Amino acid sequence: MNSADLGRRVGVPSTALFTDQYELTMVQAALKAGTAGRRSVFEAFTRRLPEGRRYGVVAGIGRVLDAVENFHFDEEMLGFLRDQAIVDGPTLDYLADYRFGGDVWGYPEGEVYFPGSPILRVEGSFAECVLLETVILSILNHDSAIAAAASRMSAAAGGRRLIEMGARRTHELSAVASARAAYIGGFDTTSDLAAGFRYNIPTVGTSAHAFTLLHDSERDAFRAQVDSLGRGTTLLVDTYDVAEAVRTAVGIAGPELGAVRIDSGDLLLVAHRVRQQLDELGATGTKIVVTSDLDEYAIASLAAAPVDAYGVGTQLVTGSGHPTCSMVYKLVARAGSGDPADELRPVAKKSMGAKSSKGGRKWAARRLDEEGVAEAEVIGTGPVPEELAGRQLLVELVRGGEVVAREPLDAARDRHIAARAGLPLSAMQLSRGEAVIPTEYV
Repeated sequence: MNSADLGRRVGVPSTALFTDQYELTMVQAALKAGTAGRRSVFEAFTRRLPEGRRYGVVAGIGRVLDAVENFHFDEEMLGFLRDQAIVDGPTLDYLADYRFGGDVWGYPEGEVYFPGSPILRVEGSFAECVLLETVILSILNHDSAIAAAASRMSAAAGGRRLIEMGARRTHELSAVASARAAYIGGFDTTSDLAAGFRYNIPTVGTSAHAFTLLHDSERDAFRAQVDSLGRGTTLLVDTYDVAEAVRTAVGIAGPELGAVRIDSGDLLLVAHRVRQQLDELGATGTKIVVTSDLDEYAIASLAAAPVDAYGVGTQLVTGSGHPTCSMVYKLVARAGSGDPADELRPVAKKSMGAKSSKGGRKWAARRLDEEGVAEAEVIGTGPVPEELAGRQLLVELVRGGEVVAREPLDAARDRHIAARAGLPLSAMQLSRGEAVIPTEYV
């Protein structure tokens, strides 16, 4: 395993101010009250799946580990907090020495989750755990939303290749995270070079309509591209007349032409016509790539079309209608004093309505039916039933402040393929419905 497999983490800035002010003011008040050092357990979970979704996808764990490792306050940050009078002197002293020294357990990246799943469990003193709330949630909510959309698109594609190309439709940093999450969810490549550089995701790209319009004729543009990139390149054929462009493309590149891309029109109809034309011209091995505001429903509608790959942008990087997973980070257990040996006590919000939560340090396991298909997400706070001992979902990620579970991105991608395959077939349906398996508390 080399560093490229794990992602380039060079030059990663501190994540300490990727937070909300109230986390620092809580620490200040807790320090003054003498409760900041109480041993505490926080859990990240979602009370429900986005409307209509059958399962969620855990993504962003690797980025969370980087964020925790790089969460420290430098002199410039401390100066900002001092100048703005955000916290007092004793709190600044605490923050100056801050390094997370606790433990983190969580669902491994690529795993699926359901309502109530304890996706991440953070243990340590109240002060060191509460400071991580916002940065953890911002990563998990974003990345898991993109991975879930990618997973649905991957299922709809039925094994055809998927290209992530949404960088221009979102914030430049979100674009890199989106490409990473999409790769976990089943996409094959990205157009974003920063994602390729940081996470070793395969990158692709050839030309846009501007390149064709630059030249005096479509023939000149195709000739320039083939001369530069070779006969295996992908030529964009819908700038002017598609049929004429296909003839020109094959005439220049020959039957060795790698692919043609269609970016507009009735994709189902045009793909059939282009496939027939390519075959008649002897370019039977030339692939067809389609783009143009695709989502999982559009991809599914093209299942009968002779399409070899889909390029997806806007809908992917915005979560295909669900840009967040609504995950929360809640205190579920804490000690009654600062004594490390003090017993943990379950705590939970008991407000009326949908915002109540269940207290206690939780474990989670997935129960399978006789055919090995998932039938329930089982969550408990007591002893793990013997029959579920080998099906537990949480793994150790951080021990005593040290990351212990980094892995190649491909491991998360492979895990997701396996986890999705272990769900009931109805999980792949695009029609609206409830979670594909129930959550049971024991």
